[in-house]
Amino acid sequence: MNYKENTLCYEEYCKLRESVGWINFSRTQTEKSLQNSLYTVAAEEDNQVVGMGRLIGDGMYYMIVDIVVQPAYQQMGIGSKILNMIIEYVDSATPDGGRSSIQLIAEKGKETFYESRGFKIIPHEFCGSGMRKVIRK
Repeated sequence: MNYKENTLCYEEYCKLRESVGWINFSRTQTEKSLQNSLYTVAAEEDNQVVGMGRLIGDGMYYMIVDIVVQPAYQQMGIGSKILNMIIEYVDSATPDGGRSSIQLIAEKGKETFYESRGFKIIPHEFCGSGMRKVIRK
């Protein structure tokens, strides 16, 4: 398995989302989002992208989005490797004496995957519930 940084393209992105039943966004919106990502990881096997993850943020607050592994390749450590690479990126970008916060929205049923890697379900002792608003046109 090869892991490539910052090479994720529109076609690979859409194919991976479709492989897990996620709806794709418009090409224009997706290409802009990929360009504006701080960091992307693509897992490649036999010249085929089988997993991905993206990081967005501002240098203090980060959000992990689009962690996807094709179903046939799940339970092989690919998602863990992608997540670890993203966390390492944030760690290396955090200055000495600084602090960074990483958020994500786990797919239902995948919460324990993230909990086992140090993420906490919110609300907890320091945070209220996470929220989101979707705008459709």
